[in-house]
Amino acid sequence: MTTPGQHKEGEQFMWLGLWLAVFGLGVGIMIGLNIPLVLPQAYAKYMSVAALAALDSVFGGIRAAMENHFNNDIFVTGFFSNALLAAGLAFIGERLGIDLYLAAVVAFGVRLFQNLAIIRRHLLKK
Repeated sequence: MTTPGQHKEGEQFMWLGLWLAVFGLGVGIMIGLNIPLVLPQAYAKYMSVAALAALDSVFGGIRAAMENHFNNDIFVTGFFSNALLAAGLAFIGERLGIDLYLAAVVAFGVRLFQNLAIIRRHLLKK
């Protein structure tokens, strides 16, 4: 059984992790903007759907942490499997000559906005 003090400490730890993630994201963006790395345009579809899948996993992880049922193993495996599945759909679609990557864009886009709405509601309740 947890005491009210223990619950508050866990919540503070969650917020510390959230702020560290935001700080890391900011540092990563600054580094990315200052390092001249150019990827071929042929990889644009793969990278875009993989990034969207990764963002979906991140927002799902934040949602799970706010609902106090975050599991690191589920997060890591979901992060990589979603990104690989999305890139695989884009690859197969390109080989078949159809825009199959749009299915991944729609699916992950809907989930991303659903998770964002739940996170927003959770923050507004407090």
